[in-house]
Amino acid sequence: MEQKIAEILAELCGVEPEEIQPELELFEEGLLDSFAAIQLVMELEEAFGVSLDMASLPRERIATPAAIAALIREKQG
Repeated sequence: MEQKIAEILAELCGVEPEEIQPELELFEEGLLDSFAAIQLVMELEEAFGVSLDMASLPRERIATPAAIAALIREKQG
């Protein structure tokens, strides 16, 4: 799962997957903005078969790759 998340983030952010470390602060580093966050959520939903409500999703839930992985695990039950 973490590898797939890194691949999705790398594609969206225009970096190499190996640059995506678990605790990388995606917003603070300027890799994600609100538009990219929407794209990210759509990609995650498609890749992992989960439903994420962007309106009720606090930014900190997708602030780092590790947080994203925890969110996906939670949604997959």
